[in-house]
Amino acid sequence: MFIDTHAHLFYPNFNSDLEDVINRAQDSGIDYIIVPATNLASSVSALELAEKHDFIYAAVGIHPQDTKEWGDSTINQIEELAKNKKVVAIGEIGLDYFYDYSPREIQIKAFESQIELALHLNLPIIVHNREANDDIMKIIRKYKGKNLKAQFHCFAGSLEDARELIEMHHFISFTGNVTFKKADNLRKILSRISVENLLLETDSPFMTPVPFRGQRNEPAHVKLIAEKIAEVHNLRTEDVAKATSYNVHKLFGIGMKPKLSFTYQIGNSLYINVTNRCNADCVFCDRKGDAVINGYNLKMKKSEEPLAEVYIKEIGDPKKYKEIVFCGYGEPTIRWDVVKQIAKYVKENGGKTRLNTDGHGNFINKRDITPELKGLIDTVSISLNSTDPIQYSKLMRVKPEMHAEMLNFARQASKYSHVVMSIVGLSEVDTEAAKKFVTEELGVDFRLREYF
Repeated sequence: MFIDTHAHLFYPNFNSDLEDVINRAQDSGIDYIIVPATNLASSVSALELAEKHDFIYAAVGIHPQDTKEWGDSTINQIEELAKNKKVVAIGEIGLDYFYDYSPREIQIKAFESQIELALHLNLPIIVHNREANDDIMKIIRKYKGKNLKAQFHCFAGSLEDARELIEMHHFISFTGNVTFKKADNLRKILSRISVENLLLETDSPFMTPVPFRGQRNEPAHVKLIAEKIAEVHNLRTEDVAKATSYNVHKLFGIGMKPKLSFTYQIGNSLYINVTNRCNADCVFCDRKGDAVINGYNLKMKKSEEPLAEVYIKEIGDPKKYKEIVFCGYGEPTIRWDVVKQIAKYVKENGGKTRLNTDGHGNFINKRDITPELKGLIDTVSISLNSTDPIQYSKLMRVKPEMHAEMLNFARQASKYSHVVMSIVGLSEVDTEAAKKFVTEELGVDFRLREYF
């Protein structure tokens, strides 16, 4: 159920009971553990552990505190170790200006050399950052667009840094420090980062979560971190486990892609995977990629689209859920008749409904469908994305006139349902201008959908 992406199980304080630690991890629902090295000796130790246990994988590399012994042959030694099939990353690497155990210029040289090796081997990196944020960001920016994949472990940057890193398709992880009493600022940053962009880690034997703070940390405690993330995001712990486990598959290649889901639960809501078809092609949408959200596989051909009865059977009693949401990686109004059949069942059985749409339903169906919302759809969530038709056109990859089509749909829909206009939090989009436009000019509610 859980994956601990960062556990230094080679540390001496595991020597006396390592097998017990590993058994407790498995008993606690840990499917996989990644053991990142800190130097050449621990790279060998991490590999020995990985070869002994099927569910343990290794990362090899030189931690910034150990780069003082960096030499011309070091990178070749790391490369040889990285050829082992149980190695899934180069790490733990990065910069550490807190202790300055190694000269900064050598740290930077080692960091960049190991990044280049990771690119050469098509492996992700696991990044350590302590009091070195400016230089870390400067170096990572140099590799934008070069297929670098990274986990920023024990995240130490700002919310703006997180946004930038995630827009570059990297992943963020937090340790047990998110459970600490005085970590409100860290939890605030966490609250703004979608679980779609998070990984779980313990950083064992360090950063032990509450209520075991002060004791040695171990992988079994990763559940406590998942529970805190779930609490912050108002999700179920299993939602966090499912999403982060798939993220591990995407980044490290561990585990499997999930099977196709027609319905999927996130938090207390049940989502309906209506279709993958869409008249738009948003730049931030993964519809043509893996089409996985929160660990659920929504990739579906037209021939695989179920009848309304299939969805209804999976819904069962709609009152079990906060709401039934018509969503998926496509435009639900393309199958408007199916949506209406399901919505009718939900409303007749005491449930609530929400339609997530790009607002092109009238254009798609060649008629005004908004009166048909009455009594069937409680809330219509429409993707505004931008107040500027040209920017909207570029983001959605549709003709600029579709912006007016969407706004007209919103105005008409507000006569029959509660309407919420949303945008994706991209750095190039003026969020405040969008909020003012939605609330003051359209007179409907506004929501920011975090891209990150």
